[in-house]
Amino acid sequence: MTSSPLPRILRKGDEPKYPTFLELFFDLVYIFILSRIAGALASDPTPATAARMAVVLLAVWWVWVLTAWLTDLFNPQLPIIQATVLLVMLGTLIMAVTVPRAFGDQGWIFVAGYFGIHLVRDSVLIPGTRVNPYIQARSIRVFFWFGVTGPLWVAGALVDGTARLVLWAVAVALDLGSARIGWPTPRLGRTELASQIFTGTHLTERHREIFIIALGELILTIGIRLSASGYEAGRVAACAVAFANAVLLFQLYFHRVRQLMAPPNVTLVERVRSGTSTSYTHLVMVAGVVVISAGNILVIGRPFGAPPTGWIVAILGGPALFLLGGCLFDFVVTGGIRRSRVVAIVVLGAVGPAMPLLPPLVIMIVVNLVLLLTLLGETLLRRVSPALAAPGRGAGTGY
Repeated sequence: MTSSPLPRILRKGDEPKYPTFLELFFDLVYIFILSRIAGALASDPTPATAARMAVVLLAVWWVWVLTAWLTDLFNPQLPIIQATVLLVMLGTLIMAVTVPRAFGDQGWIFVAGYFGIHLVRDSVLIPGTRVNPYIQARSIRVFFWFGVTGPLWVAGALVDGTARLVLWAVAVALDLGSARIGWPTPRLGRTELASQIFTGTHLTERHREIFIIALGELILTIGIRLSASGYEAGRVAACAVAFANAVLLFQLYFHRVRQLMAPPNVTLVERVRSGTSTSYTHLVMVAGVVVISAGNILVIGRPFGAPPTGWIVAILGGPALFLLGGCLFDFVVTGGIRRSRVVAIVVLGAVGPAMPLLPPLVIMIVVNLVLLLTLLGETLLRRVSPALAAPGRGAGTGY
């Protein structure tokens, strides 16, 4: 590796570590994607739809992760890298357009967009890194695993119903799982999980940005539903409660991230294992926000009356997923888990059996109270005992 020249497209060590405007522009398409997924969940809040949308979310998340790694490893100021990001953005938009019917007659369009993204990315990176076989091997490994999962995606597009769901679920699980073990490839081995590849500062900011994008979709949903509410008292109240929920999510996320990812604690480089783990924990948090958005659509549309079981699961399950993702993120960064968030998850599960007795709007208020008490408890403890709130204290740390 040391005797081979570095590829021209590689990010240089003295370049700015923070995301570029192009990366922020790329993230905008995810407002549309997340909105489509939330809308599909709200239109049919059943386990079957939840499973299908989970597969879609995993696929588009994998595209986002690969693009975040692309602009982390390679120079985003170069025209060839910028053109690659824009073409990936176009492919992602095509995937987003098909979301409601990806498991219907537009499955082949969804797969075509997914294939196009991978082909564009690898057709740039593999030739662009040929001067350094060690670095080129990283892209070849990713391409090899795309060759493994590609037939599953195509086969899924050719069948319907449960068969498509199973094939695509296996494919996307292999996509994400192969990264977690370093893309083991014949003759090339695998990328060592302890390799210091990623830039800690850059990936930290990219994860913050995608979570802000998820909250942006939440605000967009609330605004659209408010404008269509006819300003009926119940629906306006539901919009207000949903907005308060978004504020609580923002506070719970950024208060903790500010502690864990303050500048002194951001490493210069990020290892493969921790880099993938951070991306996957943010996936859980974003999935929670998407489910919350679907619940908002349902409740704003009908704030009173007896809530169906699917509604209760969405209203309580979204916040629980978000909190679970936060716990996993804590564990990845510090080795410990915040007890307050575990307690909040348990409380949300414990109140579930009583929720059919309440109208949907009141259930949302109950959720907000749980989140608010969690936030206040963590804030108070941080002020009373700053030592316990300090990041990185290991497995014994928690709230």
